[in-house]
Amino acid sequence: MPVQVGLALKNFVGPGESPDPQAILAYAERAEALGFESLWAWDHILLGVEPAFPILDAFSILSAIAARTSRIRLGTGVLVLPLRNPVVTAKVAASLDQISRGRLILGVATGWYAREFDACGVPFKERGRLLERNLDLLLRLWGDAPVTAQVDQLNLREAVIVPKPFQKPRPPILIGGYVDAVLRRVARVADGWLTYFYTPESFEKSWTKIRDYAASYGRRPEALTATNQLAIYVGPPKAKADPPMREWLSTEWDVAAWSDSTIEHAIRGTPEECLAQLRPHVATGVDRLILIPYRYRPDQVELIAREILPALIA
Repeated sequence: MPVQVGLALKNFVGPGESPDPQAILAYAERAEALGFESLWAWDHILLGVEPAFPILDAFSILSAIAARTSRIRLGTGVLVLPLRNPVVTAKVAASLDQISRGRLILGVATGWYAREFDACGVPFKERGRLLERNLDLLLRLWGDAPVTAQVDQLNLREAVIVPKPFQKPRPPILIGGYVDAVLRRVARVADGWLTYFYTPESFEKSWTKIRDYAASYGRRPEALTATNQLAIYVGPPKAKADPPMREWLSTEWDVAAWSDSTIEHAIRGTPEECLAQLRPHVATGVDRLILIPYRYRPDQVELIAREILPALIA
């Protein structure tokens, strides 16, 4: 199967900027018209102190996009699931899947920003357990049977969420993260893995681990999907595109020093140079690439659609 190609949304911006909802909607409509497979919203409740990073709520902007599009899939890349009440999240996500007529892909992760957890009253050191708790309740609430469960402060007494998601049995769930515990979680309970700023070599190493873990858990490795998010700047030769790309990535993006995520992943240069850098990613067996156009410029979206997309999905 050819690789699927999605685009990241500019619902998350650097300090001093503000997300423009109307521009995001126009970007989304154009992405659908150009043939991209999916759109992906970032997620934080709050990030940074002063200056802070402005961000529009992922579910809110995806719902607005759902009303303005008809085909393109809509993903959270990724939702900080431990921060979200799982019953409320089950309702909101099911509603979005209904509004979009079955286009939601739910990407989730544990999160990393401790102040955000403190502000929401969620214990940061328990975020791995809380992700699994919340995910379990999501799946049960989307199922057919009423849910009775008492865990932590949650007391569900024959709880029923209706309507259910439009997709049957439910929207696909991708788990994001880097460490071995996350890779095992993907293999055990998710429909796929969603990672960020990985080189082909690093991606292939972790993806092999996930598939091996899945087999050890009695799951079919080929049933899982893999998604990688990559920044891209198409146009100037690589030598000229490299400095502005590095400046953008180093000032507006977080890369965990202890992970395999790195700004060295960046795709930049002429269309031919960009395709040469992307082909090793495709060769890893990745199912989807989420491209982050340089500064989300509309001309970059057009260039990617004209010069890059046809070669990747052929």
